Amino acid sequence: MKGVVASPMPTMKYIQLEPQADIAIIKINRPEALNALNTDVILELSRTIDIVGVDDGIKAVIITGVGERSFCAGADISYMVNITPIMAEKYASAAQDVLNKIEKLEKPVIAAINGFALGGGCELAMVCDIRIASSNAKLGQPEVTIGIPPGWGGTQRLLRIVGPSKAKELIFTGKTLSGEEAEQIGLVNKVISLGPDDVLPPDAPDGDSVKEKERSNQVARILNKKLMEECLALARQITKNSFIAVKTSKILINKGMDADINTGLRLEIYGWALCFAHEDREKMMSAFLNKGKK
Repeated sequence: MKGVVASPMPTMKYIQLEPQADIAIIKINRPEALNALNTDVILELSRTIDIVGVDDGIKAVIITGVGERSFCAGADISYMVNITPIMAEKYASAAQDVLNKIEKLEKPVIAAINGFALGGGCELAMVCDIRIASSNAKLGQPEVTIGIPPGWGGTQRLLRIVGPSKAKELIFTGKTLSGEEAEQIGLVNKVISLGPDDVLPPDAPDGDSVKEKERSNQVARILNKKLMEECLALARQITKNSFIAVKTSKILINKGMDADINTGLRLEIYGWALCFAHEDREKMMSAFLNKGKK
């Protein structure tokens, strides 16, 4: 396959796949439910990852949510409230399967976290390689507040990102973090905020709740635009490099997290040496040397 445009795209209700050259933007399109993942969304997201995975024209992926209010509000509580333990196991297994698929995708994946990323939404963000959040983002694992533990990887991935003590604090309390707080503990890489050059709508008159809400929505749209621009710029910076080298690096980092240091170092040698068989390496090394002679 040469690119997303050439790929046969099935009709999807809840997932939007938008190609931008060699970058694919995947949007969860269920804003009326804060982009919560019900069984239909999970199925469509899984199919979309399969499409992106086999398309050689795609070198990087950005995952985000439609609208400014929510990246992904996690599992669908209206569905979960009356299901049986057997149904719950199937729901969690389906969710973990697609999140594992994203984590193992050979292409780098960036989470553009706009608004809420709670429960399963935080777990979705954590399987992405890099997480960029807007300053109005809210992240956390609040499952204990509704009678369940995290079930889509939160107890395992959060401890690997922020350490076991902080993970326990966040999961035991169900605390919600701001984007800045999440950045401070390493849960997100960067927070996008409004700057002095941003043209903001005027403040609403005191007591005018309608105009205040309208202004808040406009500010959120500006933030979301800046967030996507940042994520696209980062994705373009990545795609300028050797895809085989980036792909190999991702595999080595992911495998190394669960290996002892000596095993990880040996895997690194194998991955490093294998890249010498790829034409990217010779071309890019030769270009570097020729550039130095000019």
